[in-house]
Amino acid sequence: MDPTDWQIVRSTPLFGTMPQEVAVSVIGNQTVTVHRKGEMLFQQGESANSFFVVLDGWVKLYRVTPDGAEAVVGVFRRGETFAEGAMFIGGRYPVSAEVVTSSRLLRIDGQTLRRRIREQPDLALSMLASSSYHLKALVEQIEHIKLLSAPQRIADFLLRLCPVREGGCTIELPYEKALIANRLGMKPESLSRALGKLRPLGVSVDRENVTIVDIALLKQFIESTERGDEGF
Repeated sequence: MDPTDWQIVRSTPLFGTMPQEVAVSVIGNQTVTVHRKGEMLFQQGESANSFFVVLDGWVKLYRVTPDGAEAVVGVFRRGETFAEGAMFIGGRYPVSAEVVTSSRLLRIDGQTLRRRIREQPDLALSMLASSSYHLKALVEQIEHIKLLSAPQRIADFLLRLCPVREGGCTIELPYEKALIANRLGMKPESLSRALGKLRPLGVSVDRENVTIVDIALLKQFIESTERGDEGF
């Protein structure tokens, strides 16, 4: 890893709370791997022997329901870890993982982490920090689906991608719209209708590029108690 990669690793809740020398020992001599869009990292039910740090790109975790539908559990980006919890819940991945954009990942051996925790029980606090981060993200996701209208959910998603906190900006959608819709708990056609609802607020879409005229206006819309029309 180069210094930038190491900085990303140390910014995660899991490795950020570890002493430097312990983090180095857990990571060991693992190398960064490059993956193309569509590559599977692991399948639901497989033996869980590794977890990952996203250094660049996006990865989705999902489950397949008995009727064959895909339910997206989470989408992880640069600076986030995933699958570390599987090391301690029966030893099998409860979800599948697929790379949804070209990505660089750090794959870390789970057995090494378990061994270091046995040697230094205080490292369990790092696992709790990481688990708390994932739990918070899941609670926010459920809260948004339950309390926000579809246009508000999309507005919140877009604002989280903005590199600035005021004024305007143009962003590129990080992955396909069908996955965005699934992640936000709506159908693709509902996503298109909801995006149309944002036009009066200064949001325009040109293929994969989204322009936001006024970030503050979009924030105000998200925080409002108004709801969209039925079905949105």
